[in-house]
Amino acid sequence: MIRCICIDDEPLALEMMEEFIKKVPFLQMVTSCKNAIDAYEVLEHENIDLIFVDVEMPEINGIQFVQSLKQKPYIIFSTAYKKYALEGFELDVIDYLVKPFSFDRFYKSVTKVKDAHALINSSTPSVLKQLPPDYIFVNSDYSLVKVNIPEISYIEGLKDYIKIYLTNIPKPIVTRMSMKSIEERLDLLGFKRVHKSFIVNLSKITSIKKTRLNIEETELFIGDNYKVPLYKSLGLEISDED
Repeated sequence: MIRCICIDDEPLALEMMEEFIKKVPFLQMVTSCKNAIDAYEVLEHENIDLIFVDVEMPEINGIQFVQSLKQKPYIIFSTAYKKYALEGFELDVIDYLVKPFSFDRFYKSVTKVKDAHALINSSTPSVLKQLPPDYIFVNSDYSLVKVNIPEISYIEGLKDYIKIYLTNIPKPIVTRMSMKSIEERLDLLGFKRVHKSFIVNLSKITSIKKTRLNIEETELFIGDNYKVPLYKSLGLEISDED
């Protein structure tokens, strides 16, 4: 059973969510909250697996609430506004429901939670339980674009934007995101920052020579502060010639 709470400052929205939850046999409604402050108190005393939360709420909005959680249950945003979708994906929410939504759309959303919950609580080895998704969504050309992580060759930082270069796709995906943010998302996934302006997929490196490396025909600089961590990640030793 997946124990859940709903947070929304609109009474009608809470009523609808409660009705939908009652129809799903694997969901257990613990309580509903009119604001994030009440939800904090519930989380202190209850074990909650799933939170449905509105975005635009007084005092503490849904995004601020999720960002403040040290241990996050599954999160599903429920909002009338599409514009927060990118921030939702960056917070690793499991789904984003745009009001008004049907029961069918709601059921598809909670089924994702059921599948993820079953995997984590199965006999799957702990290493596999911790595997993150092999894709990310980024905002590019006014759309949310899915990027398959294994297809990323390298990433170039340009002030407030980054360029994501993909295998066999000549034109990079440009999105507003910091290098620090994307570096954190790709941490432990075989990527390494090799320069203040470059993050590379270690599996795509074809050669290294002194202060430069190659990914196929593309040559990138290796910053002085990144050389030792890079070699260590690749299991290499730095020789006098390097």
